[in-house]
Amino acid sequence: MEVLLRANCLQRLATPCFLRALHKDYRTVAPQNFSNYESMKQGFKLEIPEYFNFANDVLDQWAKKEKAGMRPSNPAFWWINGNGEEVKWSFEELGSLSRKFANILTEACALQRGDRVIAILPRIPEWWLANVACLRTGTTQLTQKDILYRLQTSKAKCIITNEVLAPAVDAIASKCENLHSKLIVSQTPREGWGNLKEMMKHASDNHTCVKTKHNEMMAIYFTSGTSGSPKMTEHSHSSYGLGLSINGRCWLDLTPSDIMWNTSDTGWAKTAWSSVFSPWTQGACVFVHYLPRFEPTSILQTLSRFPITVFCSAPTAYRMLLQKDMTGYKFESLNHCVTAGEPINPEVTEQWRNKMGLDIYEGYGQTETVLICGNFKGMKIKPGSMGKPSPAFDVQILDLNGNVLPPGQEGDIGIQVLPNRPFGLFTGYVDNPSKTASTLRGNFYITGDRGYMDEDGYFWFVARSDDIILSSGYRIGPFEVENVLNEHPAVAESAVVSSPDSIRGEVVKAFIVLKPDYKANDKEQLKKEIQEHVKKTTAPYKYPRKVEFIQELPKTISGKIKRNELRKKERETI
Repeated sequence: MEVLLRANCLQRLATPCFLRALHKDYRTVAPQNFSNYESMKQGFKLEIPEYFNFANDVLDQWAKKEKAGMRPSNPAFWWINGNGEEVKWSFEELGSLSRKFANILTEACALQRGDRVIAILPRIPEWWLANVACLRTGTTQLTQKDILYRLQTSKAKCIITNEVLAPAVDAIASKCENLHSKLIVSQTPREGWGNLKEMMKHASDNHTCVKTKHNEMMAIYFTSGTSGSPKMTEHSHSSYGLGLSINGRCWLDLTPSDIMWNTSDTGWAKTAWSSVFSPWTQGACVFVHYLPRFEPTSILQTLSRFPITVFCSAPTAYRMLLQKDMTGYKFESLNHCVTAGEPINPEVTEQWRNKMGLDIYEGYGQTETVLICGNFKGMKIKPGSMGKPSPAFDVQILDLNGNVLPPGQEGDIGIQVLPNRPFGLFTGYVDNPSKTASTLRGNFYITGDRGYMDEDGYFWFVARSDDIILSSGYRIGPFEVENVLNEHPAVAESAVVSSPDSIRGEVVKAFIVLKPDYKANDKEQLKKEIQEHVKKTTAPYKYPRKVEFIQELPKTISGKIKRNELRKKERETI
C-alpha cells in the first residue's frame, strides 16, 4: 500500500540511502485511501540525525543521482517572467551557482557562521540562490518586509535586495548598526552596494558546505497576527529541512517527475514550504512565474502552456480563476491541486472539480509549523474540512485549561509537545521567551486558531482567535458567514470582519465584491436580500448587520485576503 511505503520512505530520510527510496516513482503503486490513514499515523517515524544540512544532504545528493542518470530529465528549477525570459537549472547547476553565492557571502561580505542575512527579493532566481547559499555557509536567512524594524530587530549583518528597495535601505542604514554588507540584484551598479550579478561572474564554485547539527538555527521568518509587532520565528535545519518532507510526500504527492508551481510570494513562509524544501526533498522541479501581482488570465495561460503537474494557490485565487472563462484552455499535465492559507469554500471545490475534473486538497499549517492537517491524496475529502492530522503531529481540540474536548465541541487547536517535542515545529520566537512560553498550555502548543473535530476525526477551521466576532454573547467565525455569502448569485467574493457596536460590542460586517455582470439597480434592496439569504442559510444571529459593497478586496500578491486591513479600517472609521 502506498501509504505504508511513504511512511517507510520518510523513515529513511535521515539515512545515507534515503534517496533510493525517494527515486522510486510511487505513482505506480495503488493510491492511499481512508482505511489506511490510521496505519500511516501509527507506522510513521522519522529518525533525526545528529548532523543535517539541506544543501549538502538533499540538494547535492540529488545532483549526484542526476549526474549518474538516476533521476528524470526534469530541471530542478524553472523560472519564467512572462516576457520571454527563462531560466532552467539542474540540481548540479543549482549546486554550482549556490556555492558561488556562498563564497560571496563568506569572502566579499566577510560573514561568519551564525551571522544573519535578510533577503527582500521578489520571485527572481537570486532569491532561491540566497536560500541555498545561506544553508551552505551556516548564516541565518531572514525573510519578509518592513525594512527598518526587521533590520534593527534581527541585527542582520547583510541585506540582499533589488534596485526598487535599495534607496529605502540607504535611507535607514545609518540606524542599523549591525548592517555592514549590502548586495543588490541589478543590471546597473549602485554606490555602496556589491552588485551580485557581476560578483557571480567572478566567484569560485569551490566551496565546502558547513557541517551543521540538526537543531542549529537555519532560518527566521517574520510573522505577525492582527495586532502587535511582527515576531521572529526560528526554525532549525531539521524542523524545516526535514520536517517539510511530510508536506512533499504526503500532501503534495511529489515525485522526481513532477513540476510544482506554488504562487506564494517570497515574503511568506509558504514559499519555503512549497517552493523550496518540500519539492526539492522529493527531487521535484520548482516552477516559478515572476508576476508582480496575481492575474488570473496569466495563471490560466501558464497552467495550460507549461507541463505543470502540481499546483498550489490560496483559496481566494481559485475563486478568481473560476470567474474566468476556462473553456479555451487545456490542462493536460495538471493532476494534483492543493490550497492553504485560509479555509476554502465548498462551492469553489465543487466548481473546480466540475470544470477541471480535479479535487482541491486543502492543508493547514503555520509559519511556526509544517503541515498540521491535510487532505491526503486518495483520502475521502469532506468539503470545507482541512482534513486529518499530519503523521508527525498529535493534534487535539482543547479547552482553556488544556483539556482535550470531545468531537463536535469548538476549542483551540493544539499540538502535543510534551513529553516529546515533535520535529517540524519551530524552536521559538527569537529574543522573546515570554511570547514563546505563551504558546504552551499544559502539554500542548496552542496554534492560536479555533476549530473542532468531527466524529470521523476530520478537523474543521472556525477562525483565528483574533478573528472571532463576539456579538451579544455569541461567538461567530467569519469563514462560515463568508461561505454563505459567496453562495449568493450576486456575490463574486466577500470578507467578513468585526465592527465595533455600542450595544452588542461587535457586529458582523461584510465587505462584498459583486460579480461583473450583475446589475444592481437598488443596492439597499440587494443588501437586504443578501442579509435575508444569510439568515435563512445559517443561524440568524450570524447575518451581517453591516454590508459595504467595494470594487476589490485587499489581497497579498498570492491572492490571500488581508482581513486585518479591513478590520483596522473599520475601527478607524467608527
